[in-house]
Amino acid sequence: MTDILDEHQDDEQHLDAADFDAFFAEQNDPRPRQPITLFGRRHLLAAELPLMFTLEAERIQHSSNPDDIRKLLITIFGSDVLDEWAEKGLTDRQLGILLIYSAAAIRAPGTVTMERAAELHDEQEAQGKAPAPNRAQRRSKKTKRGGSSGRRS
Repeated sequence: MTDILDEHQDDEQHLDAADFDAFFAEQNDPRPRQPITLFGRRHLLAAELPLMFTLEAERIQHSSNPDDIRKLLITIFGSDVLDEWAEKGLTDRQLGILLIYSAAAIRAPGTVTMERAAELHDEQEAQGKAPAPNRAQRRSKKTKRGGSSGRRS
């Protein structure tokens, strides 16, 4: 694709390229990193929710591979904490609550309490770990548009 851009570069010298590097540098007003304490150790959440967290969360939604969970945790805690927490007795439920709370605290600090994160986790568990809302919405749109029924013709 850059070859195509390079070919037309001479013709369009008068146009300025959109410089997102400069724009994002100007916009960079980092929020303070929110601390949490777990097993007596203070951890700092990421200042913003990294795109990698969202992508990994979608990808590993039904995974039980510890390496997948490890990658997800590294994106928001910045260190490999899974083994440490597992050795100290962190349960699956506690990890789920921690992830829900942490993601919400990074996106919009103060909007979700630990109690609410627990409720949200338990609701998801009761629903059999329902697909993420965006995936469910895409499926319902396909159905409304007369999408595939899953059967071959």
